[in-house]
Amino acid sequence: MPTVADRRHRFRALHERGCFVIPNPWDVGTTRYLQHLGFEAVATTSAGAAFSAGLPDTAVTRDAMLAHIRTVVEATDLPVNADFEAGYADTPDAVAANVRLCVATGVSGLSIEDASGHHANALYDVDTAVARVAAARRAIDDSGAGVVLTGRAECALFGETDVRVAIRRLRAYAEAGADCLYAPGFDKRDDVAALVEAVAPKPLNVLMTTPGGLTVADLTALGVRRVSVGSALARVAWGAFMRAARQIAGEGRFDGLGDAVPYMEIDRFFRDDRKRRGS
Repeated sequence: MPTVADRRHRFRALHERGCFVIPNPWDVGTTRYLQHLGFEAVATTSAGAAFSAGLPDTAVTRDAMLAHIRTVVEATDLPVNADFEAGYADTPDAVAANVRLCVATGVSGLSIEDASGHHANALYDVDTAVARVAAARRAIDDSGAGVVLTGRAECALFGETDVRVAIRRLRAYAEAGADCLYAPGFDKRDDVAALVEAVAPKPLNVLMTTPGGLTVADLTALGVRRVSVGSALARVAWGAFMRAARQIAGEGRFDGLGDAVPYMEIDRFFRDDRKRRGS
């Protein structure tokens, strides 16, 4: 099994050329299956973790999320990027302290977003957001861990869909020390191209959560380095579960169970996977 240092080195190298998909599992089983499919890295999803705990997104406490992140890290040989939300703190010093805790879980990367979680001001002002990214950078550098820091501009998720606003924020986060930049909510060709150009030579992460849009090949051609799916895989699973359960409850019918993975297929996978892990 590769060491934590090995995985961190591999993760940083993935950002240097080409494009890779970093899917988002939400428990040990989904983590193991994504590794089996040949993905080169995985990322946690705060929403997927919250839903599996019976909570809305952002309601998971810092310590519970750290425990979840560590569980995913320990479940795979792959590099793991942590969706660390807004760092579970407002002030730069507190963000730095929490980043140190996240680094200690063995992650290869982590993201810090600029959504404040406060109703009055959904986003931190740029100066505050930059100070928080800079604090995360210092915490990582002081650790000597080589963890990849991703700076996230959440403006599109709160109604500000002018890509120029996201560009200004991402450039500021790049200057503050973010290794990778990410503006969820922008997945159209022209916006993606503008974001790639704006943050170059640093890598851009693009979030893809709906069908029928750009493909991995399209994103690669545009210069995107990393593609994630956020909570989408978790919501696909929830969608199938909810449709089947509603049909049973409301109609007394079991048609929705026809889409289930055959028992032998999934059980065989986990039996074989257990042998590969030597447990």
